[in-house]
Amino acid sequence: MAASRLPPATLTLKQFLRRQQVLLLYRRILQAIRQVPEDSDRKYLKDWAREEFKRNKSATEEDTIRMMITQGNMQLKELEKTLALAKS
Repeated sequence: MAASRLPPATLTLKQFLRRQQVLLLYRRILQAIRQVPEDSDRKYLKDWAREEFKRNKSATEEDTIRMMITQGNMQLKELEKTLALAKS
């Protein structure tokens, strides 16, 4: 059997797609946070999001990552709802 040409740290397709989902979620959270009117709240939320993503950076189990993405999406929707209510 021939040796793989891929470097040892290469992501599988599934890992690559999950990574893209996580990065998209992070960008969407930061975009929503930019809409927060109060500077101190915006800084707090930005620091919170950054810390949460850093804390979970080493997660490797597929089910755990999927669960965290789901929770992140739910928190994003809550933030978007709160912002929409604050504007109305």
